[in-house]
Amino acid sequence: MASTATNARNQGRPDNRTFLTTAPVGKVISTMAVPTVVSMLVTSIYNIADTYFVGLINTQATAAVGVVFPVMSIIQAIGFFFGQGSGTYISRKLGADEKHDADLMASTAFFSALASGLLVTLLGLAWLRPLSRALGSTPTILPYTIDYLGVILLGAPLMTCSMVLNNQMRFQGNAGKAMFGMLAGAGMNLILVPLFIFGFKMGILGCAIGTVLAQAFGFFTLLAMSRSKENISIKAKSFSTHRIYYREILRGGTPSLTRQVLACISTILLNVAAGAYGDAAIAGMSIVGRLSFVIFATILGIGQGFQPFCGFNYGAGNYERVRKGIFYSIKLSLSFLALLCIPCFIFSPEIIYLLRHDPQVVAVGSTAFRWQLCTYPLAAIIVVSTMALQTSGRALMANILSASRNGLFFIPLILILPRIFGLLGVEMCQAVADLFSFLATIPIMYRYLESIRQR
Repeated sequence: MASTATNARNQGRPDNRTFLTTAPVGKVISTMAVPTVVSMLVTSIYNIADTYFVGLINTQATAAVGVVFPVMSIIQAIGFFFGQGSGTYISRKLGADEKHDADLMASTAFFSALASGLLVTLLGLAWLRPLSRALGSTPTILPYTIDYLGVILLGAPLMTCSMVLNNQMRFQGNAGKAMFGMLAGAGMNLILVPLFIFGFKMGILGCAIGTVLAQAFGFFTLLAMSRSKENISIKAKSFSTHRIYYREILRGGTPSLTRQVLACISTILLNVAAGAYGDAAIAGMSIVGRLSFVIFATILGIGQGFQPFCGFNYGAGNYERVRKGIFYSIKLSLSFLALLCIPCFIFSPEIIYLLRHDPQVVAVGSTAFRWQLCTYPLAAIIVVSTMALQTSGRALMANILSASRNGLFFIPLILILPRIFGLLGVEMCQAVADLFSFLATIPIMYRYLESIRQR
């Protein structure tokens, strides 16, 4: 019976492998990318919906959500660390037709992420007030931050494990199921958040409760779907403490962890820099961060759709397909960006106004949003390049590129530019960091493409 069950679960994997390694490059990447882009966009849009609902409370509540965003980024970073780290390994092993190691890696990463999420909850709640201040809360924002963050921390284990399951499904070539799991949580969020904020009159605390309950719904949906025959099932008996699995998680997951941890630090520094210009400046930059992530989600979605293609083909030794896939993913990203960025640039003030009817917030937000939109084509090249290096096991170069956009360049710039240009320096900082990151990407990717061409 056990053998029959195993065979049933394995059914469908050879089809994924054949499709990913032999079907036309454009068809494969588009098939993988579309559900991933949809799930990323929907997730981003429900974050925007949260901002909209909280914006109906007051400016301080809007700012508090932005202040807490770095903590949510750290929690997601842990999930992506274990999810991407295990996923890149799983896709290479499935591409090489070595399923047993893939099974062990899936469960090892899941339970490790669960333990890490619980640790975040305990440490965060123990240091709730000082953490809220360190994130950049002003005295008027602090009460809202404490209410919101205290509940969000309770959902950390759910969020980390959801990220692991979602990424592992994608890397197995089951992007559609991963999308459905994300959509389930996002849809529930759109119902629960306004219900708790306005129906139960709980304000920003209601937003946090609705968000965590929606995360729980999304997690259990993903967990149930992971047991379908197309996916590797999570089993306690498959958990392993062997160092090879943690070494591979480090290699494949560190770029994602680096990217998101540095993004967290950068957001904190951004909030502190904006705080010098008042609560409206923090709220404006917070809204821009949410809006920008909607655009950036398109790039991430295409890059994540490319990753299973890259992992399977790299594992199978199809290096020319990997090279073609990189260029196709970049072209696809630029096409999506043309559709999104141009109207957003034109109607930037109107978009900001929809989320907060405050002239000061609109003035700050519209300027910063337009600066960011100008350099998103460069960000597309950076992201696809990073994901190619990450999935191929080139951890050092992937880490350098991951660190560049939100760390190596952004952190010095956010400390320097406001001193020279004032508030404009805060608004333009990310765009300038993107330009420098793009210049760093060119020689690294040239060497990578030459190395796989020779192989």
